[in-house]
Amino acid sequence: MSDERAPLTRLQEWLEEKGAGGAYLTDPISIAYLTGFRAEPLERLMALCLRGGAIDLIVPAIEAEAAEAAAAEGVRVRGWRDGQDPYRLVAAALEPSPSPLAVEKDHLTLAGFGRLDATVETGRLIDTGPTLRRLRARKTAREIALLERAARITDDATGLLLAALREGITEIEAATALTEAFAAAGAEHSFPSLCQFGPNSALPHHRPSRRPLAAGELALFDFGASWQGYCADTTRVAVAGAPDERQREVHRVVLEAHDAALAEVRAGRTAGEIDEAARAVIRAAGYGDAFIHRVGHGLGLQDHEVPSLDPGSDLVLEEGMVLTIEPGIYLPGWGGVRIEDDVVVERGRGRALTAFPRHLAEVPTA
Repeated sequence: MSDERAPLTRLQEWLEEKGAGGAYLTDPISIAYLTGFRAEPLERLMALCLRGGAIDLIVPAIEAEAAEAAAAEGVRVRGWRDGQDPYRLVAAALEPSPSPLAVEKDHLTLAGFGRLDATVETGRLIDTGPTLRRLRARKTAREIALLERAARITDDATGLLLAALREGITEIEAATALTEAFAAAGAEHSFPSLCQFGPNSALPHHRPSRRPLAAGELALFDFGASWQGYCADTTRVAVAGAPDERQREVHRVVLEAHDAALAEVRAGRTAGEIDEAARAVIRAAGYGDAFIHRVGHGLGLQDHEVPSLDPGSDLVLEEGMVLTIEPGIYLPGWGGVRIEDDVVVERGRGRALTAFPRHLAEVPTA
């Protein structure tokens, strides 16, 4: 079962177990997860300070009203204006100086630490980053509902995209169609959409260009909607006109690999076992060297988070985790096929959240 306790409660319990005197957190993703307030303050300081039973969210004044409206119960919002020193608020929130102090070492920069250390007596630091990532990995029922909504919007956008495709459309035009579909649904992008035609589909992270779709070419689309901060991520493939035998074969192999991995998803399986289920199918078909990445990754407030489904990984899947299944075959100069769905780990099985058909779609040609 997923843990339905408030994230702040779980973090405070961890701090107590570790004997930490307080916490100073600056990653906007962590702050969103713990408090419910999402913002990108750019160069302005935003920090969450925990000391004893007090929880202070320090934000730029331009974000204060939104933070007040969104922040969880018990979170006290402190706004600061341009020209003021926000670290005075940090000092007040962490007084008396706690030791050890929990921070996110992978987000706190040397410059940020210098300012913090000049403001409070930091003493010994402990890293809460891995703990926060572990807590975020197991989604609550509320989080799964938000991810389901993001997946439904993404499925709808898939249908709109395929209906808009035609010979001659450019990669950028296809990406724009997705932007419009998300906007119409009141959603945002999880990440910049990938629209890749012909040989470009063999480049997993190729950004959309002005290249038009030509008859006989593969078209690969990797995209996802974000709903209230929670991300979907899917990949579907089409061909301009009727597919040839090789295109059908490669798509068939990838789909079989996808389904083999999905069938293995359940609590207690390791990430490496899920990866190997897909990799074995592709290897047996003679395309082993053309599957050049892991089979999937976690989803949540970020489009890539724990768990990472790497080859050989002994990370054990737990109920409540949400992840992608996305095997692929990439043949330089020819093209690539990847099929991706979002999956929640439930008792005894993995349930796909994205549901748009995974067939090799055919795009009308002149």
